Amino acid sequence: MVTRWIFSRRFSSQIQHSFVTTPIFYVNAAPHIGHLYSAVIADAIHRFNQITRPAESGDCFLSTGTDEHGLKIQQAAIKHSTSTEDYCDAISTKYRELFGRFQIDYSRFIRTTDTDHRQAVQAFWRSLAASDSIYSASYSGWYCVPDETFLTDSQLKENERGEKCSLESGHPVEWTEEENYMFRLSRYQDDVRHWVKGLEGRRIQPDKFGRILLDWLEEPLPDISISRPMNRVSWGVPVPSDPSQSVYVWLEALVNYLTVVGYPKENFRTRWPPTVQVLGKDILKFHGIYWPAFLLAAQIEPPRQLLVHSHWTVDNQKMSKSKQNVVDPNERAELYTYEGLRYFLLREGVAHSDGNYSDTKVLRILNSELADTLGNLLSRCCGKALNAESIFPAVDRQALDTLKQIDATKRMLEALEEMPDKASSHYKNYNFYLVVDTIVHLLHTANNFFETTAPWKLKKSDNPADRAKLNTILSVTMEVLRQAGIAAQPIVPGLSKQLLDKLQIVPTARRWNDLQVSFRTQDAPLAQDECILFRRIMPPAQKTDPDQSRSEKRPTKKRKQVA
Repeated sequence: MVTRWIFSRRFSSQIQHSFVTTPIFYVNAAPHIGHLYSAVIADAIHRFNQITRPAESGDCFLSTGTDEHGLKIQQAAIKHSTSTEDYCDAISTKYRELFGRFQIDYSRFIRTTDTDHRQAVQAFWRSLAASDSIYSASYSGWYCVPDETFLTDSQLKENERGEKCSLESGHPVEWTEEENYMFRLSRYQDDVRHWVKGLEGRRIQPDKFGRILLDWLEEPLPDISISRPMNRVSWGVPVPSDPSQSVYVWLEALVNYLTVVGYPKENFRTRWPPTVQVLGKDILKFHGIYWPAFLLAAQIEPPRQLLVHSHWTVDNQKMSKSKQNVVDPNERAELYTYEGLRYFLLREGVAHSDGNYSDTKVLRILNSELADTLGNLLSRCCGKALNAESIFPAVDRQALDTLKQIDATKRMLEALEEMPDKASSHYKNYNFYLVVDTIVHLLHTANNFFETTAPWKLKKSDNPADRAKLNTILSVTMEVLRQAGIAAQPIVPGLSKQLLDKLQIVPTARRWNDLQVSFRTQDAPLAQDECILFRRIMPPAQKTDPDQSRSEKRPTKKRKQVA
């Protein structure tokens, strides 16, 4: 048995790498925004780690992929009148294409049908068996096919038709009796509890989900079935010592996190354990109890941290096929763009509570913040009307000293000075909406500075001092845009690249430690291509002039209330 002493002494390495994972997504249906949300959260963490760690380290790794085994997949393939292999290929491709369009910068896209994964699962099974954590038994209980799990009586309820179903998901259950292999989960209960409480109470984020796990762990954990008869679930990985059984789909799926770093080869430990695993709240028990127990039994360190996120409703209703309100991210991106939808999910989503998707809200936020507040500010600085030479001008120190006497300038420079530390703290706490709040607040102060100093009036003057002041206003505003572009890279990598490319900021100068106020001492050319960063979006029935993004409306300041 793994003791707490062994846990604390053996698994206490100082982690230097970054290894972020998404859950692998079940291919029983096409991806929706909930799946995309998991992926963009993990990608934002991964990208932040990339720009904050030494450039030469190359130690950032992000994994995602598809879960392709189990009874549900067999049934889905039959329903679609195709072979199981072809069905898995088709749905897995949809996920890969979706993540490509939304710029998910994964290092490995794993499929549980990959050969190296099958080998890893069987090696892991043998490791569990070697620790005497597996035994054979007859098992009977209520089995939920859609959830791929056995449920206890306390996890059941009756639906309106008087049928037993899952208390949590509402999916139907069926009584099942079979011979299979059991895992001694009860043996590892104390150690799992000790793990949950670790990392100074920050093991499970947000805290509410850690408390949920500890509540579950107050009750004795029953041993769990970890195999299925091959004649019932043939689409799976065979148990290495008994080909009449297939490995339970959840045990097999969890091993994907080991597969992607090369397990069972010993060098997998150079990247192990995961620094943060992103998952939805519906799979908390599998990742927060079963997964660490399996790893402890195999003498492998459990993940450093779990980031658990809530779900998305649509117009305040639960998203479901029956209500025909499942949001297809590809379809919505046709209207809002891929960067726009990615921005909305990270800007509006909060991990501790369900988010509400609304087309009206998406439209308002993207037009207000990306088109007006950010895009319009860049257009005004770079446009021929104020910047005929198309340069990132030098700052005139005398003009800057004069501008610093204005309250709007003081507020902007204060926000500029504070932004990097505030944004960094929010990134590290996975509060992406607060990162965006911080950046948007800075951009609001820059827009206010621009309006207050009225550079278009200076443009009409022949006075050299006014010309110096105009260029200084443009330069200081572009410095704000430069820093906003660097800080926003994990949120909207495509838009940030477009902005920084326009300002001619070289790729090697786009790291977090480049977020220091650095006013230009000499003029530098801007990229010559026209830069409309984000066009205002009109509802389909009202679309008119695509260049309305150039309107010079003063943006309305919208601040999200902190939960």
